[in-house]
Amino acid sequence: MAESQQKGVFKAAGLLMVAMFLSRIFGYVRDVVIYTKFGQNYLTDAYNAAFSIPDFLYYLLVGGALSSAFIPVFSSYIATKREEDGWIVASTVFNLVLILMTIGITIGIIFTPQLINILVPGFDAKGLAYTVLLTRIMFAQSFIMALNGISQGILHSYKHFFSPALGSVLYNFSIVIVGVLLSKRFSIMGFSIGVVFGAFLSLAVQIPALIKVGLKYKPVIDLKHPGVKKILALILPVLIGLSVTHVNLFINQNLASSLPSGMISAMRAAQRIMQLPVGIFGVAVAVAVFPTLTGQAANKQTKEFKDTMSLGVRTIIFITLPSAVGIIALRMPIVRAMFEQGQFTEANTIATTYALFFYSLGLIGYSAQQVLNRVFYAIQDTKTPVIAGIITILVNIVLNFILIKPLAHGGLALAYSIAGLVNMILLLYLLRVKIGKIDGTKMLVSFMKTLIASLFMGLIVYLASIFMEHSLDMSLKLNQILQVLISIGIGTIVYIIVANLMKMEEANMASKIIMKRFKKKR
Repeated sequence: MAESQQKGVFKAAGLLMVAMFLSRIFGYVRDVVIYTKFGQNYLTDAYNAAFSIPDFLYYLLVGGALSSAFIPVFSSYIATKREEDGWIVASTVFNLVLILMTIGITIGIIFTPQLINILVPGFDAKGLAYTVLLTRIMFAQSFIMALNGISQGILHSYKHFFSPALGSVLYNFSIVIVGVLLSKRFSIMGFSIGVVFGAFLSLAVQIPALIKVGLKYKPVIDLKHPGVKKILALILPVLIGLSVTHVNLFINQNLASSLPSGMISAMRAAQRIMQLPVGIFGVAVAVAVFPTLTGQAANKQTKEFKDTMSLGVRTIIFITLPSAVGIIALRMPIVRAMFEQGQFTEANTIATTYALFFYSLGLIGYSAQQVLNRVFYAIQDTKTPVIAGIITILVNIVLNFILIKPLAHGGLALAYSIAGLVNMILLLYLLRVKIGKIDGTKMLVSFMKTLIASLFMGLIVYLASIFMEHSLDMSLKLNQILQVLISIGIGTIVYIIVANLMKMEEANMASKIIMKRFKKKR
């Protein structure tokens, strides 16, 4: 990859990582407030079940299908100085989404009870009724997020990442503020209203940036335009390919609804902790490299394309594998420090910790596939991720039924993780078949070195945590937080030292991505 392109990827990834980190922090604060106030019961189960639908649409439309199908086409018009055509395509997609989402949400609101019965059939009547109410409120968020997805796709095509990144931070921040203000009067429903307000604010903050890049909206629907045809041909397979993660979660949630009350909330809390590195690092690197991959594919820069893909995958694994090992080593202290207060009891901590162990095993799979899916979309191959996705979903379903009896909700988490790893391996294999050598030896050597460094780090982190467990009064929240932070700090230092001793170039890559954000421009 050319040095200028590499610098651009590092800069974009650094910005996105900071934004994702802040967004996830506010997401964590939201969860802490909710679980402290309500605990793990039918209220939080209902909220999490209702939130899963807008969460799913947010992931697909904002971070997934619309951007993955839209960016390659819209970017090509910008790159070839045909912006007028590009804006006809963008306007057509915007207008189509506006119409389709209006119809879809209207149908969704009417048939919400049937939808929720499919999603969580094991809920009792009270839980089902409350979930229906919260879901209907959150449908408004889905409409706004569809428009948000197009906006982000346009700005990312212009390689403008700041406003979309700011929008994602404001989204979770708004949920916390509005939820806290309204929860006294509306209970947990206040947080559902906050979700709608957060979506609106996320979209609004991007409007000035759209105007700056030259927004040229047209009230047209040109279905015969070649660019529109290409997007329509791409978007359905992209939807299926990127929905694997959430379809697997829906399946798990469906089965978990038959388990004791609070288990959906325990799984949701655990899955959110596991998704923290995925969201901060996996998605950030994937979104940052995607425009570069698209440009290299369009210009037939095969070697540079493979280098960018390899760089993305190796960097993600270098960051997320130690994250997984660290979470496993500190799972009890992490959950206790984050959530155990108010109505969130020690029993809730144990239930969440149990699920977290199994979820963490699949962390690198779900992180790496963020890049791998987009590699296929960059070469306009949307069928391969669909094939891999369907196989993955089938694997998840089979494993769910096998593992739920012996391991309860932990079995559902383990099935989800195995499915994610299967998806990653399948995508790598199919990519090798599609484009030839993919720097596989380099990736394997990098993985083995990363694993060795991570396991050594994990052992040190565990021992440090145990030492503090016996040295400090763990009934104090400050000491619980210190135990986690000091252990993470020690682990980070140990990991960096071991990685550098093994002369891993990924250490340099990761530091460039992070430091690019904080280095002053000369």
